[in-house]
Amino acid sequence: MSEQNRPSPTTGSAPRERLLLTAGQLFYTEGIRAIGMDRLLSEANVARATFYRHFASKDELAATYIQGQDLEIRTRFRSAQELTDEPTGLLRAVVIGISETVCGPGFRGCPFINAAVEYPADGSPIHQAVDAHRTWFHATLLDLFIAAGHPEPEKAARRLVLLRDGAMIGGYLGTPDESITSLRAGLDELLAPCEAEKNR
Repeated sequence: MSEQNRPSPTTGSAPRERLLLTAGQLFYTEGIRAIGMDRLLSEANVARATFYRHFASKDELAATYIQGQDLEIRTRFRSAQELTDEPTGLLRAVVIGISETVCGPGFRGCPFINAAVEYPADGSPIHQAVDAHRTWFHATLLDLFIAAGHPEPEKAARRLVLLRDGAMIGGYLGTPDESITSLRAGLDELLAPCEAEKNR
C-alpha cells in the first residue's frame, strides 16, 4: 500500500493521460499552486483548448490527481487482501507499504497532506478528495481492528492514522528510518491486546 507519484509522461500517450501524468509529477514534487497552466501545458505537450475539453480547471485536474493517488492505494490494499484475509497481517501490510514509500526514492511527503495544506478550505474539490481518502483509510483500519478483536478499535484506528501521518511528515523532514521504526513500534503496541486475546 505504498504511495508513489506517477512516472514521467510519454509523448505518445493520449492528451488526458499526459496531463494526469505530468500533473502528478509536478504537483507532487513542487506543489499544486506552484505550477502554472503554461508550464503544465508545455510539459504535457497539450494545447489549452485540449486541456479544457478534459478538465474545467486546474483545480479539477488537481482533484483528479488526488483521486488517482487514492485509487492506487485502494488497489494495492485489494491486492494485499488477495494474499491474506488475516486482519493483523493486513495491518502489517499497510505499515510495510507506508515504510516502502517513506524510504523510497523521490519521497517528498504525503501527497494528501501536501494538498490539504495548500487547499485548507472544506469546499475545495481538492480538499474534498483528500477527505474522501482519509475517510476510507480510517474506515479500513477500523474494520481491520474490529476483525482483529481489538478492545478499542475506534481508538486504535485513529491512533494508527496519526502514526501514519507522523511517519510521513517525519520521514520527509527528519530521518526516514527513525520514523518507520516508530510507526512499526506503534503498530506492535496497538496489536498487543489482539495478540494477548488470541493467546488466552
